Amino acid sequence: MNLSVPSLEDLSARIAAARDAHGERFPGGAEGRQPVHTVYVPADRFSRSTPADFGAEALRLLNTHTPGAGSFGAAFGLDPELAAPVRERVAAKLAAEPVEDVRIDFEDGYGVREDAEEDAHVEQVVEAVAAAYQMKGLPHYWGLRVKSFTDGGHERAMRTLDGFLTALRDRLGRLPGGFTITFPKVVTGEHVRLFVEFLERLETSLGLPQGILRFEIQVETPQSLIDHEEERVGLGPLVAAAKGRITAAHFGVFDYTAALGLPPHEQRLDHPACDFARHLMQVSLAGTGVRLSDGSTNLIPRNDGPDEVNATWAVHAAHVRHSLAHGFYQGWDLHPAHLPSRYAAVYAFHLTGVDDVIGRVRAWHEQAAGDAGGVLDEPATIKALTSRLRRAVDCGALDESVLPAS
Repeated sequence: MNLSVPSLEDLSARIAAARDAHGERFPGGAEGRQPVHTVYVPADRFSRSTPADFGAEALRLLNTHTPGAGSFGAAFGLDPELAAPVRERVAAKLAAEPVEDVRIDFEDGYGVREDAEEDAHVEQVVEAVAAAYQMKGLPHYWGLRVKSFTDGGHERAMRTLDGFLTALRDRLGRLPGGFTITFPKVVTGEHVRLFVEFLERLETSLGLPQGILRFEIQVETPQSLIDHEEERVGLGPLVAAAKGRITAAHFGVFDYTAALGLPPHEQRLDHPACDFARHLMQVSLAGTGVRLSDGSTNLIPRNDGPDEVNATWAVHAAHVRHSLAHGFYQGWDLHPAHLPSRYAAVYAFHLTGVDDVIGRVRAWHEQAAGDAGGVLDEPATIKALTSRLRRAVDCGALDESVLPAS
C-alpha cells in the first residue's frame, strides 16, 4: 500500500459516521407480525362482539355460497388443486381469528356529530373495548381512527383520543397491547409534528411511557406524496416529523382518486393512478421500518343473493391479488363479505409454489442452492422468500412446522 493505515483513519471515521447515519434513517424492515388487513367499523356500531360477529357472518356466507371445494375454487378463480386446502384453512381462520386488526372509526365512516353524541360514543367504545379485552375477544391489533387535522376536525380528534385513553385507563388500569391510532388525510409535515406534540403531552398527563402512543398515517392526498414546502418527493419528511412514532402508511383510494379528478367509475383500487402512488410510497419508505397497507374495495353485496355475493367476491379478490402483486400485503376491509375473499386470495397467493419456495430456502441454508431447481439465489432473494413464508405462517396459510430451520 502507498498510504499508511493512520493516514486513512479520518476517512474510515467519516465512512463509519455516514453508515451509522444511514442506518438510523433506514433501519430495515418492520419487525414482528403484519396483519393482512385492517377492518374499519364506525364507532357507533362497534361492540365487544364485533370481531366475532364479522367472523360468524363471513363463515355463514362462505358455507352458503361455496359449500364445497369446487364452488369455492370457482368463486375465487383458484387452481383446482389449491381449492380444497385453501377453503379448509379459510374456514378455520374465520372461526378462530376472523379479524387481525380492527380500527374503530371516528372519521369518514362515522361522520361529523354533535360533541355530546360523539362523547357518548367514546364512552360506549371504551366499555366495548374493555369487555372485549377481558373476554379475550380483542384482535391482535386494534385502535382508533380520529378526525383529520386538515379539514377542521383537530379539536374533536384530540378530545376523542384524550377522552378514550383517559376512560380506558380508569376502566382497565392499562392500555392493552396492539393499540394503534390512525391519523388521516395528511397534507403537511407540520400537522404530523403537532400531532406528535399532542401525543407527548397526552402520555405525560396519563402517566404513560413516552413513545408508547404510535400511529399510522393515511396517504389520501397528492400533498402527502409531494412536499411542496421543501420541494421533495416522497413520504420521508412525514416520517422524520413523526420522531419514530409512525408504524405504517395506509393508502386511501377514494379521497386520493377524487383529489386527482378521476370520475367516480374510475375511483378504484387498481387504477394506474393508484399504482403510481403505491410505487412512490414503496420507494420512499423502503428500509424505514414503516409498513405499507393498501386501501379498500367499496363494493359490498346489497342482499344475500348469490349474484350479489359472488360479484363482490370477484371484485374484492381481484383487488387483493393486485395489491399482493405490487408488494402490499395488507389492505382495508369494510364488510363481513370481504373476509372470505381476503383470506382466499391471500392464502392462494402464499400456497402457490410454496414447495419450491421452501426447497430454495432450505437449499440455501444447506449451502446447496444449485440443487433447488437450478436456481442460484442471492441473499436478498432468500430474505424475501423467508419473509413470504413468515407472512404465510403468521396469517394461518401455513403451519409453523413448514419453516426451514435457519
